[in-house]
Amino acid sequence: MFNGRKRLITALSAIALAAAVGLVPGSAQAEPDIEDVEARVDRLYHEAEMASERYNDVRLELKELDQDLASIKADERRQGQRLEAVRHQVQDSIVRQYQGENLSAVGQIVVSDDPGAFLGRLSTMSSFNDLQSQMFSDYARELKALDIRRDATAHRADQVSELKAQLAKEKATIDKKVEEAESLLDRLEAEQRAAMTSRSDVRVPSVSASGRAGAAVDYAMAQVGDAYVYGATGPDAYDCSGLTMASWAQAGVALPHSSSAQYSSGPQVPASALQPGDLVFYYSPISHVGMYIGDGMIVHAANPSTGVQVTGLYSMPYSGAVRPG
Repeated sequence: MFNGRKRLITALSAIALAAAVGLVPGSAQAEPDIEDVEARVDRLYHEAEMASERYNDVRLELKELDQDLASIKADERRQGQRLEAVRHQVQDSIVRQYQGENLSAVGQIVVSDDPGAFLGRLSTMSSFNDLQSQMFSDYARELKALDIRRDATAHRADQVSELKAQLAKEKATIDKKVEEAESLLDRLEAEQRAAMTSRSDVRVPSVSASGRAGAAVDYAMAQVGDAYVYGATGPDAYDCSGLTMASWAQAGVALPHSSSAQYSSGPQVPASALQPGDLVFYYSPISHVGMYIGDGMIVHAANPSTGVQVTGLYSMPYSGAVRPG
């Protein structure tokens, strides 16, 4: 009687766990398939990483736009100063030509603060033909140039606002996918989760590299076991492109913090010609990058469960490789 009751409790526990994970709904016999759970977690982490790499791309674009906006604003200020200088010349010319006469109409022009109104009133003066036509043309041209720069500034400002909104959206996607993956892992029993997240049966080859590639490989290998954090570039945690960027920085090579952008960081090389230090890329569109270390192996910042690790070159859908520097 006691043994039968014990078996019943064990079976009910297995059913509850399987239902919670959602792998075998309605089944009273099967326990969670760890490989299936691992695949689902990996998929969620990859979806988060794709959002993270898009986030990195947008952040690079936003940096360029911010610089562009600052340059345009400076150009607008300079144009405004040139316009003001021409306006003072026109005002001085008006005063000189009308000196000693009734300046009531002229005064409205001289004291006008609005560039457009100034131009309009100037062009309607009955005695405008007495003014220097070239000076009037200069002012009209400078005013048009200022309007163009103001439009450009407003356009760049709108683009910056749109990109910031996109950053917030990608960040929300990252957080959602990570939360889903962690929630799925939390539903597993402790021993099962430990078995899934601590698999270390991958051999680490003896790496032979020299020069700048050697410096990059040595740094990357020294980070094995470090944490994976989306958007991180070290020194204690990395995302995939953050690790390769930090590693090649040790060799004096600047890489952008983006896997898709790093794909343009050097000449492409075929898989048959890979050398230690080469960057290898995965998925389509590209959303993950690692570093080749030789003997068919790579080192990469994998995901939050495993951190920085060594794995096989074709452990993920391979897209190509480049040689930085």
